[in-house]
Amino acid sequence: MWTYALRRLLATIPTLLAVITLCYVLLHLTPGGPFDTEQKIPEAVLANLNAKYHLNEPLWKQYLLYMGGLLQGDLGASFRYEDWSVNDLVAKALPISAAIGGGSLLIAIFVGVALGTLAALKQNSLADYLTMMVSSVGSVFPSFVIGPLLILVFALWLRLAPAGGWDNFAPRYMVLPMSLLIFINVATIARVMRGSMIEVLSSNFIRTARAKGLPMRTLVLRHAMKPALLPVVSLIGPMAISSITSAVVTESVFSLPGLGKLIVTGASNRDYTLVLGLVVLVTVITVLFNLLVDLAYALLDPKIRY
Repeated sequence: MWTYALRRLLATIPTLLAVITLCYVLLHLTPGGPFDTEQKIPEAVLANLNAKYHLNEPLWKQYLLYMGGLLQGDLGASFRYEDWSVNDLVAKALPISAAIGGGSLLIAIFVGVALGTLAALKQNSLADYLTMMVSSVGSVFPSFVIGPLLILVFALWLRLAPAGGWDNFAPRYMVLPMSLLIFINVATIARVMRGSMIEVLSSNFIRTARAKGLPMRTLVLRHAMKPALLPVVSLIGPMAISSITSAVVTESVFSLPGLGKLIVTGASNRDYTLVLGLVVLVTVITVLFNLLVDLAYALLDPKIRY
């Protein structure tokens, strides 16, 4: 297994290089520049800025300079945030997105697996219908619709939580954004878990275990749970990335200073180094989560060997 993991990590190097190169070229081919503003900058000032950030160099030389810094762990200096490097901006925003996205995903996994298992064991019952209703609502309505509704009900009407903002990981500011992500993730996990558990419970080995007189609790927890979790595990990788990075909408709705805000700000301001740094970060996180998901398959299913 460790040999497989090492091979996978080495194979990600060309992927990272291709993603960085493509994003770098596309950003520099986009019309406009990082210092284009409504008020025209004097030519002397603009020349000094271009020289400071090596924008007066040929594109290939800028690329090599950026890659050289990247190999040393330096994501570069931000063009828009004065006296801030991309490393500093990411270090400040990443814990917020990780706390909101990671915490909500962990809760959603436990809640979604429990609801999906309950719905599979109680088919065509009230619990099954309620679980499928929650899954349908969470899948149909996008986050930019559910988020304002949460603010309207719990912040404006009931006044149980603030409508937005951030106060150094204060729980009351984390409740609504985490609730939004938990609801959306539970909707997907519960639906997948229900279908997977129903399929596993109808398998021959489950029928054999049931014929031997095993109680339902032992049957589900010891024999059916692991194979039923395989489709759910395959979802964790993409959901982890979306919970952390695609929280662009969530962080915009609740005014959170996380990675989502940096992505929007960097793209709108043509902050090349900031956008590239976030692309590198997201790509690395994606590769690592996909590797962890592949390794988790072997733990859940002994038949899988790498």
